[in-house]
Order: sequence, then C-alpha cells, then structure tokens
Amino acid sequence: MIAGLVLAAGLSRRMGRPKLLLSLDGKPLVRWSAEALVPHVDALYVVVPPDDRALREAMAGLAVKLVVNRTPEAGQGTSIAAGVAGLPADAEAVVITLGDQPRLPEGLVAAVIAAWRREGKPIAAPVFRGTQGTPVVFGASVFAELRALDGDAGARTVVRTDPARVATLAVDAPMPPDVDTPEDYARLV
Repeated sequence: MIAGLVLAAGLSRRMGRPKLLLSLDGKPLVRWSAEALVPHVDALYVVVPPDDRALREAMAGLAVKLVVNRTPEAGQGTSIAAGVAGLPADAEAVVITLGDQPRLPEGLVAAVIAAWRREGKPIAAPVFRGTQGTPVVFGASVFAELRALDGDAGARTVVRTDPARVATLAVDAPMPPDVDTPEDYARLV
C-alpha cells in the first residue's frame, strides 16, 4: 500500500493569511496538491493544524484522512512526523508533497513512484535542473527517521543522510513554484 501525504499544517507567516485556502482557477491551493496525488496512491492523508475546519471544507468530496499536527509552530518536521505516525501499519511507502505547490508537472508523481520501484532504494526524489524537490517517495524502512523529525528542516535531513539510498529522477524543468508570499501568489495566478 502506497500512501500520499500532503503537508498542510503550516502557519502561513510570510503570506499573512491562510495561503492554502487561496484560490487558483476556482480551487484552493491545497486541493490542487491533494488531487495531484489521488490517482497514484492507495490512501491520501493531509496533515492539518488543530483548527482544521477550513482545510476540511477545502477537501470536501475527496477521500482523505486528516492527521492533526498539534504543534505546527515547531516546524515542517513535526508535520511529517505526525503524518507518518498516522499511516497504517501496512504502508510500504509514502509520497510526501507540499500543500502550497499546486502546479506539479503532469506525470511527475507517477514517475517518482516508478523510480522508487525500479531502483529498489528506500527514497526516490525528483531533481529539477540540479535541485532536489518534491514530491519524494519514502519506503517504510525510513519511516522511523521521518517520525523522529522536528523543527523546520523537514525531510531534507533524511534524504541527505545517505545519498546512496536515494534514487533520483532528473527533471528537465524548473522547480514547481510554491506559494509563500503575496508576490509568489501573484506570480502563480
């Protein structure tokens, strides 16, 4: 079973308002991220902050399970840890993506999963013209490392621990933009 995990518990400090609920072509940003994973995973999980009502509404109609990060102010690592802790015991891998990165290239999720299966390494990550990005696939053998994350470093520390255990997928495109500031949002729309 391959799970999808959308990180959506951030505090939107640089945006100044809940960025994941901003509209892009009539849908909240976070919904774009969730819908990119749905066709490729067996179950989809979305990590949300304690007050998740608006995010729950943004996911209406999608088969998602919400996982609450009780301490989102402590950083992205806590969201990853909470999300991975919420996965079922039979999960063989998790595809982690950002809730504020709505325009993933067509076919990217499937290609990263295929690279993970083909290479047989615990981790598979896309590399956009030399820069590692998301979504990243993590096999169950590294779940304990992900559950131990804390702070803002995110899963990057797990990926960089041992490059030999990472299958990389070269993508000849720029990194898909994420939305952190009002200027980022303006460029996206």
